[in-house]
Formats: sequence, structure tokens, C-alpha cells
Amino acid sequence: MVRKRGTTTPTRPSATTPADPDDNPAKCGSDNGRQGRRRLRRRLCESARMQDWETRVAEAWASIDDYEDREADFRTVIDSLAAELPDDDPVAAFERACAWDSTGHSDRAVPLYRWALDHGLSGYRRRRAVIQMSSSLRNIGQAEFAVTLLEAERDIDPATLDEPTRTLTDAISATLALCLADSGREREAVSVAVAALAPHLPRYQRSMANYARLLLAPDTKPE
Repeated sequence: MVRKRGTTTPTRPSATTPADPDDNPAKCGSDNGRQGRRRLRRRLCESARMQDWETRVAEAWASIDDYEDREADFRTVIDSLAAELPDDDPVAAFERACAWDSTGHSDRAVPLYRWALDHGLSGYRRRRAVIQMSSSLRNIGQAEFAVTLLEAERDIDPATLDEPTRTLTDAISATLALCLADSGREREAVSVAVAALAPHLPRYQRSMANYARLLLAPDTKPE
């Protein structure tokens, strides 16, 4: 056979030619398995770290009465815990807001609550933030705005919420009643409060629920 100039004869791979590692299904599967295990370990470590952090936060809040007349020291404790989270973590802002709020500084708490809500605070803490920010707004003379926030919160379908978040329903009503009263809407305030209380009474639940409704529709006869 005459070989054409400028061309090369293709060679067949010999039996001893090493295979491309990427073509080895067993190795690929092994690599994927190791990567999956590493990701799982990272998730487990992160979960354990957050559980430890949540425990320490709960312990700090349980000790708040020990800081009577030392409110700044308590805020320092909470701030140190919050600083363990990323700067853009809404939970950190929420915890700092709670610390300011619980030591009598509603004006310092409101911007932090709002920032946390605007940056993705979720679940149980999100609803707590709405309630607590509304209470703080009432304290600084913005009760009407608080009413708007709380009424919107009450309109959320409970089926879309987890059980711990649903347990705060009555807290929404209590805070709303206070904000309505401060907004000059006393009858609505009493109606909301009685309606929230009625299901917990040993008797007269139906009557009290009707009376609560009639406070807002006085010309309607009771059922």
C-alpha cells in the first residue's frame, strides 16, 4: 500500500492502552457517591451547628430576667449570637430587633424587624416579627399602620402555615385589638378581642362569638 504524503495511518488502540477514567462508569459512580456523602456531611454539620445556635439563643432569652438594670449587657449577648450568622441573614436582624424591643427601645427595633421581613425572614419568626413590629409601631404612635399589617396577616390562609406559626393566631388578634383601640376604633377592638376569646370559654362560645360580630353590625339581631 502506498501511503499518501501528508497523511498518517490511524492506529488501533492496543489492549494495553489505558482507558479514559471518565469513561469508567464504576469510577464515575464512585466519585458521585463520594461527592454526595461530602454534601450530606456538610448539611449534617450545618444542621448541628444551627441546632446548637438555636439552643444558645433560647438559653439567652430564658435568662433575660437576670439582666434587670443591665439591659445593655443583654443586648450585647444577643448581638454576639447574631454576629455568628452571615451579615445578610434576616434571623440575625430579627434577634437584634427582639433585644432592642424587649429592653424598651421600640424605635430601634422597628427598622430591624422591617429589614428582616424584607430580606426573607420565614416561618414562625416571620409571624413573630409582624406581631412584634406592629406592637412596636403602636408604641411609637403608628397604630394605624400596625392595623394594616395585622389585618393582612390575619387574612393569610392558615392551611399554608405550619403548626407553630398557627399557634400565634390569638396573639395577632390581641395585638390588633390594642392597635385598633389606639386608632380610635374601640368597638372593633372589643369585637376582635371577644371573638378571639370565645373559642376558649368553657361555655357561651356561640353567644360570645355572635356578640363580637354584633359589635360591628349593631342593627343585626343575634342568632
